[in-house]
Amino acid sequence: KAIVIFVPYPQLKAFHMIQSRLVRELEKKFSGKHVVFIAQRRILKKPSKTGGNLKQKRPMSRTLTAVHEAILDDLVYPAEIVGKRIRTRLD
Repeated sequence: KAIVIFVPYPQLKAFHMIQSRLVRELEKKFSGKHVVFIAQRRILKKPSKTGGNLKQKRPMSRTLTAVHEAILDDLVYPAEIVGKRIRTRLD
């Protein structure tokens, strides 16, 4: 039902500038399917305790949670997410 286009993260800002026109044209071309631009991001695994000596600390932007949040922001662009709810349920 939707077409997801992954773009390199450094070029995402440029795509945001032309996204409205580009989405309109692509939706016309692909007969009403939704078109979404998402940046290609990398998730680095959590450093293990026995992982030897670490040369560099893992950046916060490469964590699983940060990448998922950023993908959600890309998905709803140009709108902004103003609130979130967490639902938990006992098994």
